Amino acid sequence: MFRKIIVAAALLALAGPALADETPVLDQRQERQQDRIRDGWQSGALTRQETGQLVQGQQRLRAMEHRAGSDGQFTARERARLQHQADVQSRHIYRQKHDRQGRR
Repeated sequence: MFRKIIVAAALLALAGPALADETPVLDQRQERQQDRIRDGWQSGALTRQETGQLVQGQQRLRAMEHRAGSDGQFTARERARLQHQADVQSRHIYRQKHDRQGRR
């Protein structure tokens, strides 16, 4: 009995850090979106204001992810909400990069 408790406690201890980072797909997506913003800035397709707004959007997405995972796990609803917000952010990036405004 005592041995089962120790094994269960050890498994929970190992699972804790893994639960904290259950969104590797979203993390990779956020990195790609950051790259898209940086590329838009470097190419001149994004103005200073557009870049600032897009960066703030990425920060809001990261904050949402942090809040959703603060209890150590992500529910299906939280994952869906995060993916939806990443979709919205991706559309904002595309629209700002292709709106024919830019630095001259």
